Amino acid sequence: MDSFVAVDLEMTGLKVKSDRILEIGAVKAENGRMEETFQIFVNPHRSLDETIIRLTGITDEMVSSAPDPEEAIGTFLSFAGDLPLLGHNLMFDYSFLKQAAVNCGYLFERKGVDTLKIARKVLEEPESKSLDSLCAFFHIQRDRCHRAFDDAEAACRLFFLLKERYGQTEPELFVPQPLMFRVKKQGKITPAQKRDLNHLFIYHRIENHVDVENMTRSEASRMINEIYVKYGRVSEQEERLHV
Repeated sequence: MDSFVAVDLEMTGLKVKSDRILEIGAVKAENGRMEETFQIFVNPHRSLDETIIRLTGITDEMVSSAPDPEEAIGTFLSFAGDLPLLGHNLMFDYSFLKQAAVNCGYLFERKGVDTLKIARKVLEEPESKSLDSLCAFFHIQRDRCHRAFDDAEAACRLFFLLKERYGQTEPELFVPQPLMFRVKKQGKITPAQKRDLNHLFIYHRIENHVDVENMTRSEASRMINEIYVKYGRVSEQEERLHV
């Protein structure tokens, strides 16, 4: 594989169904050379956890005015074209990309190569095959760890290094394979769910850190159930007052 797009994401968390993309970083390689780069923030329409802010350095201010997912995903797909994808633990990032793409009405089926799988196959050291460990082991420089573009570029450099050393003896590891991940389009929040959530926020005096208008139906249902468990339901008298 000489031409591909190395990609990495930063997200609000680890769950494809309920977390959102914060940043997409990518490097386009053609004929064995890095040629173009890509970076875009994505508005998650929710406040970020302190853990994510500490890990990535991405703040609410950096993403609050960023493009919505539809625009960001469309821009990335235009950049990537039909090229295969490359990444470290690629299926993790691909799952988020595909869910976001399907939600936005895009078809998204790709082939790809995973540098994590290659490293686990051909390397005895280092013991950890994380991108951080491999970059340290092979002296691959990164300006910022856990930022999408820097990690995508690092994965690209790692791929070139591994291919140079093991491409002749393990050629099948460097051939793009279909990326198999099934998703369903997540529907938009319903008017009834908006009403129920806003009513619950007011009734239980809950400070809301999520843009209700941009929630999915499943996210809204999950949040409503979590509020019921933590705070309880609205009393019958209050229900009658809001009918």
